[in-house]
Amino acid sequence: MHSIPSPSSCPARVDVPDALAALARFITLRLGCERVQIDACQRLSGGAIQENWLIRARVLDGGLQADRRWVLRTDSPSSVAASMERSQEFAVLRAVHQAGVKVPEPLWLCQDATVLGRDFFLMQALGGSANGHRLSTDPELEPMRKGLCHELGASLARLHGITPDHPELGFLPTPAPDPVQASIDQYRHYLDALPGSHPVIEWGLRWCELNRPQPRPSRLIHRDYRTGNYMVEAGHLAGVLDWEFAGWGDPREDLGWFTARCWRFARPDREAGGVGALEDFLGGYQEESGYRPDRDELRYWQLMAHLRWAVVALQQVQRHLSGQQQSLELALTGRMVPELEQEILKLSGAPT
Repeated sequence: MHSIPSPSSCPARVDVPDALAALARFITLRLGCERVQIDACQRLSGGAIQENWLIRARVLDGGLQADRRWVLRTDSPSSVAASMERSQEFAVLRAVHQAGVKVPEPLWLCQDATVLGRDFFLMQALGGSANGHRLSTDPELEPMRKGLCHELGASLARLHGITPDHPELGFLPTPAPDPVQASIDQYRHYLDALPGSHPVIEWGLRWCELNRPQPRPSRLIHRDYRTGNYMVEAGHLAGVLDWEFAGWGDPREDLGWFTARCWRFARPDREAGGVGALEDFLGGYQEESGYRPDRDELRYWQLMAHLRWAVVALQQVQRHLSGQQQSLELALTGRMVPELEQEILKLSGAPT
């Protein structure tokens, strides 16, 4: 999760708006059509680690014209060590799409440096919204929240059905014998690399170490499955986004991350990601997977979620303070840490 600069040996980086002609040629070859005309590109919100661009285009072939919308995904100026390469993320997206997980359809991967100076891929654009504050407060969603939470749980369960013997995912690191302890060790390593001391986070890590549950069989997990990383259209799940942290791990990690208080936006009372009832989310998950965590298991993984997010928040602000990437978004992320620490103490049962 620590940031790394782009290697100096890489080809010159080209901003997406300056590469539309080359991009149109690439898509034309993939479609095998007469011509692709890109009419507009728009940088999408978010994406401190990766860039996402909405591409609006016309496909011209045999006198016919069709409007198309795609999303281009590529690296931001600085990356994160735990984030996979775009070619790997494309392979993961293709595997989960085939498994029936609701995701944008992956279309084409480009590793030709003459186009953007870095790898990218294109996927089908989805309709709807991913805005966490809107999804947690929109009154029009009220009659559909139960079904939406059920869909979110079922889609996550289908993801967790993918096992480490998947033929297209051999590039992923071998599953750890004890994923829980491996995560604790990783967070502690990242924390030690940061300036300053953070006793509450250290407390939380030690509590999780002493109280860690027996591991479950490793499955493919998203590692950022939360409100804000999926699209909702007309009250239904349109697709899950941002797969760069996916890997083998304990499936309860995703369950804790999705239900953690820090990802409930404007409705902390709605335990299912701020959008609905925990019972509906876990019901969808259990119906598809046959498994349901108990309350103590979920509390443990919610604590792990707050520990992870606290470490990431500290890393993000350090990217800004070090001058590696000047960003108000990164700077403000660091202001979340006290609230995360308060939740760590609460979940661990420490006096506050």
